[in-house]
Amino acid sequence: MNPASLKLVNYLATTVIIGLAAWAAISLYSRYVQNPWTRDGQVRANIVGIAPRVSGPIIVVAVRDNERVKKGDLLFEIDPNDFQAQVDIAAGQVQNAQATFTQQQQNLHRQTDLYRTHVNALQDFQNAQDSFAAAQAQLASAKASLELAKLNLGYTKVFAPVDGYVTNMNTSPGTYVTAGVQLMALVDTSSYWIAGYFKESQLPNIKVGQKAIITMMGYETEPFEGVVRSLGWGIYVQDGSGNTGTALLPSISPTIDWVRLPQRFPVRMEVMGQTPVPLRMGQTVSVAMEQSIESGVRPDSNEIAK
Repeated sequence: MNPASLKLVNYLATTVIIGLAAWAAISLYSRYVQNPWTRDGQVRANIVGIAPRVSGPIIVVAVRDNERVKKGDLLFEIDPNDFQAQVDIAAGQVQNAQATFTQQQQNLHRQTDLYRTHVNALQDFQNAQDSFAAAQAQLASAKASLELAKLNLGYTKVFAPVDGYVTNMNTSPGTYVTAGVQLMALVDTSSYWIAGYFKESQLPNIKVGQKAIITMMGYETEPFEGVVRSLGWGIYVQDGSGNTGTALLPSISPTIDWVRLPQRFPVRMEVMGQTPVPLRMGQTVSVAMEQSIESGVRPDSNEIAK
């Protein structure tokens, strides 16, 4: 082959390679735009903070850290002696108020008969009515105090409000707990979902009901299916405005600080397929959106407006 022909062949080969590379780049970019994907995803779940409703020392711890519990299972028990004493005191107050009520009721009946026969004055009859009303109110208050004392006694036993896993359980009998202060966390096993963080430029290509292929880190060969249930409408913005309401929004940091990057918003997906391992909150997943939409899904008003 002469040099001119060889040069032409090299030129054509280079042109073909460049064309194929350009075609591959355009195809991948088009696929990335039309079928968004992200490696920034996490398994999420609702966390139920367990806090006692009364204060006191713990006498029984019925669960271990990371143990699975069912709704209604006993988690721990607070010393009930003080609260039982309050119930006894309140019961005595009810008995005393009942006796006073009966006495004033009898007195009112007598004063009514005497007033009707014009033996007593109107003032005596009205005083008897007032005393009876006061005794009636005192009895109602005493019964309410007894009911409250019984509730507080019942609150000494803390039960699991949902099915889940006990997490961060570092408590032993003898620990003094304070009402309203969370003692442990319970991961609600019925609330697992996938949070995929997509760029704001990808959101127009993601719809409610759209299906997704999800893979877990370490189990890339065992993907499972998910369905988009909602798209996030806000993220925490550190702009120094001091708006405390934004602190309740998810905080998602850009991956590169010195480059202006599109913000990422959470897309909530329901797990539909069988997962390779049991889900744990915080597990890393990758999400690839598909074009198919779940049948029977109604778009929200914002999608219709688009």
